[in-house]
Amino acid sequence: MSKWYNEAVFYHIYPLGLTGAPKENRDGGVCHRMEELFPWIEHIRELGGTAIYIGPLFESTSHGYDTKDYRIVDKRLGDNEDFKKFVRLAHEAGIRVVVDGVFNHTGREFFAFRDIQQNREGSRYCSWYKGVNFGWNTPYNDGFGYEAWRNCFELVNLNLWNQEVRDYLLDVIRFWIQEFDIDGIRLDCADCLDFEFMKQMRQVTAQEKEDFWLMGEVIHGDYARWANDEMLHSVTNYELHKGLYSGHNDHNYFEIAHTIRREFDENGGIYKGRTLYSFVDNHDVDRIMSKLNNKEHVYPVYTLLYTLPGIPSVYYGSEWGIEGKKQGANDDGMRPRLELAEMEMKNEHPELTAHIKALGELRKGNEVLADGKYRELLLTNRQYAFARILGDRAVIVAVNNDESPASMSIPMPVSADICTDVFTGETLKAEGGRLNIELDACGSKIVTAS
Repeated sequence: MSKWYNEAVFYHIYPLGLTGAPKENRDGGVCHRMEELFPWIEHIRELGGTAIYIGPLFESTSHGYDTKDYRIVDKRLGDNEDFKKFVRLAHEAGIRVVVDGVFNHTGREFFAFRDIQQNREGSRYCSWYKGVNFGWNTPYNDGFGYEAWRNCFELVNLNLWNQEVRDYLLDVIRFWIQEFDIDGIRLDCADCLDFEFMKQMRQVTAQEKEDFWLMGEVIHGDYARWANDEMLHSVTNYELHKGLYSGHNDHNYFEIAHTIRREFDENGGIYKGRTLYSFVDNHDVDRIMSKLNNKEHVYPVYTLLYTLPGIPSVYYGSEWGIEGKKQGANDDGMRPRLELAEMEMKNEHPELTAHIKALGELRKGNEVLADGKYRELLLTNRQYAFARILGDRAVIVAVNNDESPASMSIPMPVSADICTDVFTGETLKAEGGRLNIELDACGSKIVTAS
């Protein structure tokens, strides 16, 4: 039986952006913007969301990933009591809460780094960071050098080979679980983290909460190195993310099908048995509606997101079809201020919102989509069909990226004569072991067979 996270539908919130918090954390006073997020919980529930990934939200200097204090909610968002209430309200709505864990680096205002600035070679925290060298300098003219994440010197790389640093961070995680009752952590820059640290984290979190979930941000590489029985439960599936938009822009379903076949095929997929975190956009990449050449392709894109192997995630605002792009190094376009009532009132894409709601309802408690084997059934450049199979039950999915309607004759993956369209309730009859269906232009269809 699946754990909660394998059956989850995630809703991803970048809270500093959504609430319109100032870019710099300089005012000093607490502003309870997090209270604005409370009504979003019901919106997420109505969308079919069963889990929230929110972050970063601990005290930082600017964008949230330059941590200043791991034990305090960022004052631009509120205080610890505000976040406790957010988690409690989410749990009351049947929604789990996962937070950002930024453990690869800290900001320059973190106490250990400030101690090095003040005490230089005499600081007991010199070994807490990588590459501290008092014969070097930095763009900040510190009079010493250090290793920074991608040479962004506001992000100082922690030395996770130092057990004292690991113990400090593990105590922070225990604090988050005990203080806020969170259900999981999304590990920022997981592909930079020390493997032994992640193994210790898995042990500690399992002791604190048996079904605690660890998911890592991994962009390139063999995902199985991170997602395994010793380390993380899941990682971000950036390979699928790329295929979902470019496979539609290029009218090339072979790209998506090849990715899934390589990853999850029942006869040798390299990640078979693992459940990766799927998304079409997030706080670091352009919105899906800004990436698609044909905006109508957003419908089959979301159909695939919710039905292919993986844990689907919707990034806040994309259910209304908003656009947003990165401008150089500026991420503001992907992290806008949104007001829930206003967005619901001026929704320019109600059909998309309804489609995502219907997909969320379909996923709810659906063992076949959570645990079912993946099998490819039909593939051309512009049409694609597959099944998720569990025992004698199957969910059959067909998508069309053509700007014209399409007819498809799909081989049945299980012994069944009658199928049901999950959205319309229409009964479809399989003949000669094949299911004949009609798809709208840029359309999709999902049927159940048993």
